[in-house]
Amino acid sequence: MVRNGLQWMLALVLAIACAGAYAQVDLAPFVEDDGFRDIKISPTGEYFAATMPHGDTTAIGVIRWTDRSIVGSYRLPRNTHIADFWWAKDDRLVFALAERFGARDYPNPTGELYAMNADGSRAQLLVGWRVRGTPTGTRIPAGGKAELVQAWPIDLLAGDARNILVSVTPFTRDPLTRVDRLDVYTGRRTTEATVPVGRATFTTDHAGEVRFAVGARSDNLSQLYYRARRGEDWRLINDERQSGRQESPIGFSEDDRIAYLRVSQPTGPDAIVAWDIASDTRREVLRDAVVDPEVIYRPGTQTPVGARFLGATPRQVFFDDTSADARLGRMFEQAFPGQVVRIASATRDASTKLLLATSDVDPGTFYTYDAVNKHADFALARRAGVDTTQMAPMRAVSLPARDGLVLHGYLTRPSGHDNDPLPLVVLPHGGPFGIFDDWAFDPDVQVLAQAGYAVLQINYRGSGNYGRSFRQAGARGWGTTMQDDLTDATRWAIAQGIADAERVCLYGGSYGGYASLMGVAREPELYRCAVGYVGVYDLPLMRTENRRSAAWASTWTDEWVGDDTAQLAARSPTRLATQIRVPVLLVAGGQDEVAPVEHTRRMERALRAADVPVETLYVANEGHGFYKPENKRAFYTRLLAFLSTHLGGATAKE
Repeated sequence: MVRNGLQWMLALVLAIACAGAYAQVDLAPFVEDDGFRDIKISPTGEYFAATMPHGDTTAIGVIRWTDRSIVGSYRLPRNTHIADFWWAKDDRLVFALAERFGARDYPNPTGELYAMNADGSRAQLLVGWRVRGTPTGTRIPAGGKAELVQAWPIDLLAGDARNILVSVTPFTRDPLTRVDRLDVYTGRRTTEATVPVGRATFTTDHAGEVRFAVGARSDNLSQLYYRARRGEDWRLINDERQSGRQESPIGFSEDDRIAYLRVSQPTGPDAIVAWDIASDTRREVLRDAVVDPEVIYRPGTQTPVGARFLGATPRQVFFDDTSADARLGRMFEQAFPGQVVRIASATRDASTKLLLATSDVDPGTFYTYDAVNKHADFALARRAGVDTTQMAPMRAVSLPARDGLVLHGYLTRPSGHDNDPLPLVVLPHGGPFGIFDDWAFDPDVQVLAQAGYAVLQINYRGSGNYGRSFRQAGARGWGTTMQDDLTDATRWAIAQGIADAERVCLYGGSYGGYASLMGVAREPELYRCAVGYVGVYDLPLMRTENRRSAAWASTWTDEWVGDDTAQLAARSPTRLATQIRVPVLLVAGGQDEVAPVEHTRRMERALRAADVPVETLYVANEGHGFYKPENKRAFYTRLLAFLSTHLGGATAKE
């Protein structure tokens, strides 16, 4: 496609003419904090706990169910959020802290655990770096030595009135993880299990005994260990170096005789395998033809009963199709058509369950379910401001890449525009490896659809959810095969009459920002513009940053991104600015520790030196993704204005 000056002028006139075709976009539903993020019911059903984001922090509140009164609450310090929380005991909450330097739009866990009673009393930090100056949560009685660690719950020990089990990882370069018994009232810890592999995660049986550990050394090759009971030696039952596959435990049968494993396959998606421990025999129990399993657990337990497959149409399958679990799952599917229903939490006796229904147009609605009367009642919506009837539905798509590999993704078109070619925004996800787009509400997608754009999300090779071989197909594919997948998807959308060939832009965050800039560098005639949000643009710089970290991070970078400095430079948008011929918008947070702002500043300097039109938005008090409503609004306003100039869609409402 050759664009001369007349073609550029005609395209600009068309963009201006089309700019008024859509009403201005009301950003309020997409930038305001969720009213509630997550809700969980207490083991006795007496209380509900809910997390409530407030810009640069998160509050947690406890509601007594009988009279709906707030009985306790706690608001975290600035820039601190809640990664997850648990009813550790009938009236005691434990929550994991997070800070906002993590993955895009979501805070990253810091390894700190906090606890409070349901009425808000006895609130204290149990374990983590901020308690290093106090004895609580930092000392193990057996040794009495202060220790800087991060922790995460692995078993709430329903039969223990004071303790839970947590995985504990020291802050060292290549740590060995262990399991400690943690007193949730004092923070005192005693070691329960150690394992001969680093960065391990653990699985317990129904008696609270640690039976599995899966981890990796600095070579990042998975090792799975098993032991029959406490005090016995660990036995290596899978070594990726020898077997060529990854195996991860997901839980035990109710009688602890069967262990369920998620096992990677030579090709295609992962399988769930049942291992009969006594006979040492295995059988495959669930596997989809296209996507990986998401495990379904019996409510209120750690017993796996089936899997959900997040493919073109999300569906659930159970180990025993005649079981009570399967009947319950089918009942929820019928009661909430067109939605994915997950049991968010349940009382100890499973008589009351808290359901979370989500879809492509619904960010999440909670319902209480009375198992005795088989009746569900609306509880609350995550985002009350989102009118689901006005959101644009997603449609699953698939297409062949140039080498024949089948790619899957989603297309969203503005409501009422099902057939005409539209201006298209190609939206590559971040990560890149193991992350994937699925059929779910996405504020970015809905904002763009409201502005009149079709949105294409493609799970390029390297993405998760399609098996290990698909993920590994992206290794060292930055700027080459992974980028080709996005190019092929764009050309497919044009050929299918989905996209107006003269009005296509790339927009992505993190790795998606990299892919957006690489896209316009490699295919300068295919795209009209590019937007890079908190992106990585200089691969040698990224490799240097990662090599200063742990050995496993250095190994990961060399194996998955590359170790040839000259080749990495050749695949860096900062070194390819002279090949970019379309306008660019760069957005970055000054406190970003994942993709430091220096990446964006280097990209800006390179574009200006090459006389490429470039706009920038730097927000000093944000990190790897914007959190504050006012900053999200500023970003979306700037994004829509930029796209309107070059594609012709609507701008944001003042």
